[in-house]
Amino acid sequence: MVDGARRIRRVGTALLPVAAAAAVYGWASWCFAGSSAPSGAFAVVGGAVLILLACAAYCVLVGATGGFFGALTLSLGTLLVVAAADQAAERPAVARCAVREVHTKVQSSAGEGAPPERTVYRFVLGCPRGYPAELKEDRAVAAVGQEIRVAYDPARRVSPESEGETAPWKAASWAAVLLALSVTIAWAKRAPDREGRPASPGTPPPRSLRYS
Repeated sequence: MVDGARRIRRVGTALLPVAAAAAVYGWASWCFAGSSAPSGAFAVVGGAVLILLACAAYCVLVGATGGFFGALTLSLGTLLVVAAADQAAERPAVARCAVREVHTKVQSSAGEGAPPERTVYRFVLGCPRGYPAELKEDRAVAAVGQEIRVAYDPARRVSPESEGETAPWKAASWAAVLLALSVTIAWAKRAPDREGRPASPGTPPPRSLRYS
């Protein structure tokens, strides 16, 4: 019975990152596209609470150093899930905008297993109705003085994107890698023996002492 309970807990802990990602994606998708979506501030707070609760539960269940690094990869993975939900959301309106300024910023990697260093391009736009005012991309889609077509949500629930360039697969792929890593860390955790120490592979279970 004890071994069965430990096995169930181990499986549940390993599946926690998957459940957390599903919950965060569902929340983000509703906030980005739902007909009765909450305000932006409430959406951000709700998403942050979901991620923090998932990471805290992971740390407690896994424990030690593995719990810390697994929770770190879990947090990064769920943030990328939010990015994928943003990129997958519908942008029904299109505007033809002039590029007024182009700014670049290099985002460094968060460490081993995280997405690599990338350059973010911020385009300051001049659009007919004043929105979108800017656009962020991973590549130089236009130079100053050129015009680009920008797809956006009139309700302003999701960030604008270059028309036809929305691709959630990159963020989703990196999210899958990080979540798989956190699942692996949780699954590799060894159950403690009766004295509370992690059991080493091949170590026989402790025997009770006999007194003559």
